[in-house]
Amino acid sequence: MSLATVISGKVVVITGGARGIGFATARRLRELGARVAIGDVDEAKVKEAGTELGLEVYGKLDVTDPSSFTAFLDEVERRLGPLDVLVNNAGIMPAGAFTEEPEQVTRRILDINVYGVALGSKLAARRMLPRGRGIVINIASLAGEATTPGLATYCASKAAVLALTDTLRLEYHKTGVHFCSVLPTFTNTELIAGTQGAKGLENAEPQDIAAAVAGLIAQPKRRVAVTRIAGLLVASQRYMPRRASEALGRAFGLEHVFLDEVDQDARRAYELRARGLEE
Repeated sequence: MSLATVISGKVVVITGGARGIGFATARRLRELGARVAIGDVDEAKVKEAGTELGLEVYGKLDVTDPSSFTAFLDEVERRLGPLDVLVNNAGIMPAGAFTEEPEQVTRRILDINVYGVALGSKLAARRMLPRGRGIVINIASLAGEATTPGLATYCASKAAVLALTDTLRLEYHKTGVHFCSVLPTFTNTELIAGTQGAKGLENAEPQDIAAAVAGLIAQPKRRVAVTRIAGLLVASQRYMPRRASEALGRAFGLEHVFLDEVDQDARRAYELRARGLEE
């Protein structure tokens, strides 16, 4: 059965849909016939994205605000029909030394990356469980399994997303509602602006993550890593002695990529927005 056959007509909500992975996912699912709605805290950008994609429903969505999230899902269901899929994609990745990270930035990362995902998962599940069907796809990161200096709070937030999603998967495994995670490697979006990625490995493209999401809608499973090679490398570290695992990380340059090998000028615009300090 083709992806289009399975996905066509499904009502899909994507958070953080105005840019990057969220936008690419919205485009791909719309191409496959899904009825897509995107929400984003950047009202001007989400209007631009929604118009470009020709979506019927798009608008401002603050994933840390229960009223905002609930109102957005209500509007989607009123105009498009019962929610079939929620893609919790909204997330931020400020980088830098942990001890230099302002407290408000730590809180902001956890609010958006963890609480926002937990809130979205809960609100979606409450709608899906009485119907006995639905899929919640949480965009996590391989950083949730592989420690990366310069991203301490981000890594912690994505580890939390993986634990949350796995727990919900078990808690509701007999209900017809599925909980899945996507674990991207370095992906060519604004999140990695000013950095070079892991040495010797290709970055993923937003379209690769979009393809993984489409695959999970067609056939839900626990986790999908993107790229496959990066996922295998991270998985292999579980079976290595700690020193060997850390040496492998150093070989790929992970000790420096988000600390002292950053083009600060190239990264400045993203960091300001991620930290809520737009000029």
